[in-house]
Amino acid sequence: MVAVATFTQAASAFVFLGVGTLTAFVRSDLGLSATRTGLLVTAIGLVPLLTLLPVGRLLDRRGERWLVAGGGVLLGAGAAAATLADRYWTIAVLLLLAGTGYATSQPGGSSAVAGWFTGRRRGLAMGIRQTGLPLGGAAAAAILPTVADRVGWQTALAAAGAVAVVGAALFAVVYRDHPRAAEPTGALWHDVHRLLGVPELRPVLWAGTVHVATQFATVSYLLLYLQDRHGIPLAAGGGCLFAAQMAGVVGRIVLARWSDRYGAGRRLRPVLISLLVTAAATAGLAVLPTVPLPVAVALMVPYGFFAFGWYGPWVVHVADVAPGNATGLTLALAMTGNQLGIVAGPPLFGAIQDLSGGYTAAWLGFTAILLAAATRVAVAIRHDRA
Repeated sequence: MVAVATFTQAASAFVFLGVGTLTAFVRSDLGLSATRTGLLVTAIGLVPLLTLLPVGRLLDRRGERWLVAGGGVLLGAGAAAATLADRYWTIAVLLLLAGTGYATSQPGGSSAVAGWFTGRRRGLAMGIRQTGLPLGGAAAAAILPTVADRVGWQTALAAAGAVAVVGAALFAVVYRDHPRAAEPTGALWHDVHRLLGVPELRPVLWAGTVHVATQFATVSYLLLYLQDRHGIPLAAGGGCLFAAQMAGVVGRIVLARWSDRYGAGRRLRPVLISLLVTAAATAGLAVLPTVPLPVAVALMVPYGFFAFGWYGPWVVHVADVAPGNATGLTLALAMTGNQLGIVAGPPLFGAIQDLSGGYTAAWLGFTAILLAAATRVAVAIRHDRA
């Protein structure tokens, strides 16, 4: 169950994060501003912002198998359709439709593992499953820029869509839904309001939104930053993003496993450390002098470990504090906050860059919001100790 959930998530992330690795090529092809470039990533992440909560309720009532599989097919088909367009807004609308399918992948896979594992094995199992996102992102960073450089971004995106469909088909064939608690019976918005009142959940919502905004800004603009500031070609810059994503794979397992020592409801310490280290790293990127490619790759390894690895203990904490019959809805609520970060992060970074004329202010702006979220989590940990 862990293996198929991980592979399907990686296949979906190959498209979802792959769009970010291709934005530089789309920008060059269509002559886009930095803000419009970031809006392409926003497009694929916008619909999940509106649909995650209903999807979470459906997961609690109907199970993960067919929801996740159907979403993967829709994601892949929408991405493939976008390759047939040659105008910016048409591409954006088709990516918007593709994002509808991604709404089932993240909460569905997390709900699947949370249902099959409990207690002190949950962190490790969830950490393994959560490697699907950076694994898919690493594969996209390693493969898609090279394909786009040689045969065009359209071919690269169409191939990514095909991978998502394969992952969805495998999930439908192999996965079986876990035994479920009693079906939730309350109104959706009443249950959401009740969950928002859970003290252990609120700081996690802040941390997730800010960290995801930083993560997707990095995916969207790192290659452009390396080219403009350090003179590293786009295809070669994909190696830096690959290194960061692979370090995030390790980070999700290690940090989630480390969180197991604290037990249910007390996994926020690795999340706090990740926020602080990522804030220090974005400040470093703001002032980093010109460096060659090998140095850039080496610097992105510790950055990726925390900037992408934080998600492991974070999502286990969410599953731990969820009511027994509302795991899917609780995960969906937390991931709705994350979608806000996905939607806002890249265009915010691009807008700051356009207004300031460079990358320094953009990286420092994200340093500030990371430190604000870290303060909120630190207060929650202090209250937990008390």
